[in-house]
Amino acid sequence: MGRARVSVVMPVYNEETTLEAIVRRVKEVAPDVELIAVDDGSADGSASILNRLEAEGLVDRVLVHERNRGKGAALSTGFRRVKGDIVIIQDADLEYDPAEYPRLLEPILAGRADVVYGSRFMGGQPHRVLYYWHYVGNRWLTRLSNMMTNLNLTDMETCYKCFRREVIEQLTIEERAFGVEPEITAKVAMGGWRVYEVGISYAGRTYAEGKKIGWRDGISALRCIFLYGLVRRWTRRGGPRASREATGDIHGGVESGES
Repeated sequence: MGRARVSVVMPVYNEETTLEAIVRRVKEVAPDVELIAVDDGSADGSASILNRLEAEGLVDRVLVHERNRGKGAALSTGFRRVKGDIVIIQDADLEYDPAEYPRLLEPILAGRADVVYGSRFMGGQPHRVLYYWHYVGNRWLTRLSNMMTNLNLTDMETCYKCFRREVIEQLTIEERAFGVEPEITAKVAMGGWRVYEVGISYAGRTYAEGKKIGWRDGISALRCIFLYGLVRRWTRRGGPRASREATGDIHGGVESGES
């Protein structure tokens, strides 16, 4: 294969205060990526911002949910439309820095990985100091997920997940909301894909700044950890199968997917 094409899928829900900044940041550091934004029924000015950015050529494609359906649904919609060889998930806030893309891509481009997680907890990268109990909850959920999947991740709930296209083509996302994180993790483990983890920086935001995730999402994550990591793994239902003949053939530089 020649140069690998990269697609970025960005779920958007009521992010008018950060949306334009993060889109411009993506295109500043990775101008050739295919950027697909999924407006998940936003009730603020996000839709008009996306339309303007699409007209400016900064967003390659805007997909719209007429009502809010959740992050999992937005990812599922975006995944079905990507044209890249590698796919990165990018939130529409400023907590995750697109300057980390080369770090996420390197294990796949080198032919060592099929999936790469960007960990906020591996150390060595700066992160904003915020909520202690969020940190404890994330580590606890990751530990439970690892027990179900037999992976040794440090940050299962991270936004930054990077996939070879063959992986997402075999992923059927069932969860509509934030339970998609443990669901994807369990199905990747079930599929036997090669998973790497790299340290990333993190600039977390407060609730006053627009943070949305809460304790109910933690309860949902617990349900999904046991459903997909234990029940489905035991019954072998709903998981992808690694396409071994396709692994290890992405290398070289990065260019955009066709729009």
